[in-house]
Amino acid sequence: MDSLLAHLSDSIAAAQSLEDLTRPLLEMLEAVSGFESTYLTLIDFERGVQKILFSRNVQELLIPEGLTVSWDDTLCKRAMDEGRLYTGDVAACWGDSDAARQLGIQSYVSAPVVAHGSVYGTLCAASSAQRPLPDDAQKILKLFSRLIAQHVEREQLLERLKHANMELAAMASTDQLTGLPNRRLLLAELTRSLARGKREGSTVLVGLVDLDGFKRINDQYGHDAGDAFLAAISRRLQAAVRATDLIARLGGDEFAVVGPGPTPDGDPEAAARNLARRLTEATVGQLDLGTVALDYAGASVGIVAIAPDTADAEGALKQADAAMYQVKRERQAGPGAAVAPRS
Repeated sequence: MDSLLAHLSDSIAAAQSLEDLTRPLLEMLEAVSGFESTYLTLIDFERGVQKILFSRNVQELLIPEGLTVSWDDTLCKRAMDEGRLYTGDVAACWGDSDAARQLGIQSYVSAPVVAHGSVYGTLCAASSAQRPLPDDAQKILKLFSRLIAQHVEREQLLERLKHANMELAAMASTDQLTGLPNRRLLLAELTRSLARGKREGSTVLVGLVDLDGFKRINDQYGHDAGDAFLAAISRRLQAAVRATDLIARLGGDEFAVVGPGPTPDGDPEAAARNLARRLTEATVGQLDLGTVALDYAGASVGIVAIAPDTADAEGALKQADAAMYQVKRERQAGPGAAVAPRS
């Protein structure tokens, strides 16, 4: 028993995964019980199946890892339903189990693995011959099942924490109304793009999009219509950019775009003009906002090609902002309203 406790202590301390913990426990369970096969199962109650996760087979009886059987046909279900964890005569006790008959199981013992109040699976031992169960074996089996359950609970908790952290990270970098990246994520991407452009000797396209007439939509038709307008425009902008471009909402009625410029032998100014044209055209046209339908004359779009060694991320945005305001001044000097109700 002392050697068992020492082995158990070492196994728990060294385990980094469920498999790391389970395999030495199966070996110890085989030594204590004298049964031919020891194994851990996973139960999928929704699908109605039980799967062998890890197994140890030392004689003729073979319980293969990955074996999946109907839960209703298992000895584990019968044992749990009847509160009978051990039988030395499976054929007489549960002869209706096809899985047990096909595997040749005659002696069987199991304990449920209960994690966070729900049955995760079972820890089992089986033999092809009728065998008595040593006095201490069932206690040790239950102890091992609790140890596995505790490890499963830790893994499940870590997975929940990981998922929660991912959600928090997404919330911290995403605009909740449009689903677009926010300013924080844009600046990070722009910084990476400038560093990549410096390595490759290419420019970076940076632009700002300002939705002219947005205040009028909010004032005249209400904030719900304004939100619908922002969401509709964001979808159009996303559809207009390249797969390598990033569209973000900076806040209010202002959006930004960052993307790679042409190769060093290309024309960065022409690339900037082409991107500005695509984004401008994407914002022009009819918009159905639910409570109102509008004809929108388009946004003011300013795109600049930034040489990476001339500006950091904030400086690049300032240059794009200046280009956008130049476009806005030119548009304001021209005829026509930015927004008109659609008849």
